[in-house]
Amino acid sequence: MQLRKTPNNIFVKLLLGFWLCSSLIIALIGLLPLMQQNHDQSAIPEPLERLLAKSAKRISQNPQILDSDKLKHWSRFKEFKGRPARIYLVDEYGKVLNSHKSSRSLRRFMLLADEAGEPIKHQFRDELIFGPYNFTANGKNYSLFGRLPEHHPRPWFFFFIDNKLLTLSIAILLSGLLCGLFAWHLGKPLRSLKRSADALADGDLSSRVDMATVKRNDEIGQLAQAFNGMADSVEDMVKSQQRLISDISHELRTPLTRLKLSLALSRKKGHATPETERIEYEADQLEQMIAELLELSRVKLNANDNKPSLELAETLSQVLDDAEFEAQQQQKQLHIDIDESIILPLYPRPLCRAVENLLRNAIRYAESQVSIQAIKLADSVQIEIIDDGPGIENETDLEAIFKPFYRPQTARERESGGWGLGLAIAKAAIQAHQGKIVANNNLTTGLKITISLPLV
Repeated sequence: MQLRKTPNNIFVKLLLGFWLCSSLIIALIGLLPLMQQNHDQSAIPEPLERLLAKSAKRISQNPQILDSDKLKHWSRFKEFKGRPARIYLVDEYGKVLNSHKSSRSLRRFMLLADEAGEPIKHQFRDELIFGPYNFTANGKNYSLFGRLPEHHPRPWFFFFIDNKLLTLSIAILLSGLLCGLFAWHLGKPLRSLKRSADALADGDLSSRVDMATVKRNDEIGQLAQAFNGMADSVEDMVKSQQRLISDISHELRTPLTRLKLSLALSRKKGHATPETERIEYEADQLEQMIAELLELSRVKLNANDNKPSLELAETLSQVLDDAEFEAQQQQKQLHIDIDESIILPLYPRPLCRAVENLLRNAIRYAESQVSIQAIKLADSVQIEIIDDGPGIENETDLEAIFKPFYRPQTARERESGGWGLGLAIAKAAIQAHQGKIVANNNLTTGLKITISLPLV
């Protein structure tokens, strides 16, 4: 598969995503002071400049006003469009001459005006301060500043400037939200890929990654395409193997049938001997094993057929009747607890064969009691088969007993242990339902087999 040449890969997405996210947050916070400055501070309007010029002209024409005694009586208040304007006289050292105490706003504005290097106005919360107007009187330099009581509603974003801790908290929260959305965008296809991989590992060979993930133009999309290609190959290989086993089993039946026919003809001619009896017995055993292999292959090959929704109790009725009869013949009791209202999608023949194998195995090893019950949960049906037999001593055998041709050490004898295909067939049938089967030693004695079948 040829890689795309466009720079649409995980590295670029991670770099651009986190870089843009952090840059956006930094830019928004950094622009707040600039936006405040542009809103509050601007060049001094001409009417306000004329007001200061008029006051400066008066002082220049009457320099005696600068006398400390007369300065106290100099009117600092002027009328500007019907509002009182307060005028401040400042010497070249920055000292306010006509006021005993200058306000904090005025001192702050004087610093702003000094930085600006030209006459400006600045809107504070409840007042407008403007200036300076520089002039000379008696050979000394002076400046005039004005103040108007004026309240302007401030834009809503200025709230963040006044509450820096809250602004920092919101910035962290917003950054986390953006990064979380970006991480979710990257993690969603990975979760889809993980679900498909888990389903494939559990035996669902039809599991594939969804097309939305496959069509992505990055490494995740390429990985999804590679995964689906691998899954196709695995499914073809497994099905080919199952078909081969099925074909071989079918082919073995032909010479086996001829062998049994020859033994029957030999017995009919009076040539029966202990050796021919042994040959017939082994031929019967071989036929049963071939039948088990054919059943195992059939279950795995038909695992992708549509499942009809059926009643569990009705589907298992014949199996349960046969198991109850077999238990009675061995002087054992079989307790059945399956609600007739339980309905779920299932394959009737494979499920019946699985439950039949499990029940026969439980009845064989039970001392006197075997029970089967079905419990309907929120999203699955749980079937439990419990016996009061010896159980399995080795814990590692609890998982291995479902492998083909595997028999625990205690079941190595052919008469009791079979060929190790019954539980393998049961597991294959349950996996065909996308279900799970596990074995555990019971709390007191015996073995408990738990089957979980999905409701959808």
